[in-house]
Amino acid sequence: MANSHSPHIEYDAFLFDLDGTLLDTADDLGAALNAVLRAQQMDEVTSDVYRLAASNGAGALLAAGFKDRWPEQPQAELIKQLLDEYATNIAKHTTCFKGVESLLIALDQKKIKWGIMTNKPGFLTDPLVAAIPALKNSCVVISGDTLAEAKPSPLPLLHCAKLMAVKPNRCLYIGDAQRDIQAGKAAGMHTATALWGYIPNNEEALSWKADFNWQSPIDGFNHI
Repeated sequence: MANSHSPHIEYDAFLFDLDGTLLDTADDLGAALNAVLRAQQMDEVTSDVYRLAASNGAGALLAAGFKDRWPEQPQAELIKQLLDEYATNIAKHTTCFKGVESLLIALDQKKIKWGIMTNKPGFLTDPLVAAIPALKNSCVVISGDTLAEAKPSPLPLLHCAKLMAVKPNRCLYIGDAQRDIQAGKAAGMHTATALWGYIPNNEEALSWKADFNWQSPIDGFNHI
């Protein structure tokens, strides 16, 4: 795998995407999707279907569930139903990916700042982060609707760097979607792809050309 022996570069701050990077939220998102599908007398979908859509928002989840019938659905109404269902059970099954807590503890011990920048809307991000004790020391939590633009725009990442009082080129941004890598590059940050997340496949993820491709959060120890 490319970058398995990445050079030792130390950073002043780590920034993380949330879903598919720090947290495995797929089963809670999938439960919300299946609740909507049941209400519409549609067949539920299995985890192999909803996990692929878990990083891409409510619309992508519903499209995965409704398949070719999605374009004709009352999309705004169904998105609201899914988000309401998800908000009610936001951290029932969600956990940190293996290795995440160890990495965050190590960052804290080394006094390296770390934060969260997700495209998830704030009304979902804030209670979710609050429900996960391992995330309590995050210096910043910026959501998809905090600013006028979300990823792949670099603006939210630059905003994080400013709030953390670090230079963008001294930040490492870690995410599991192409827009994460695009945003990080555009912000002048180094980037790492979270290959354990909700990526379509390794080959496509490598084509995003992040600076690093991590098999596990433990790969982050190379940069502390």
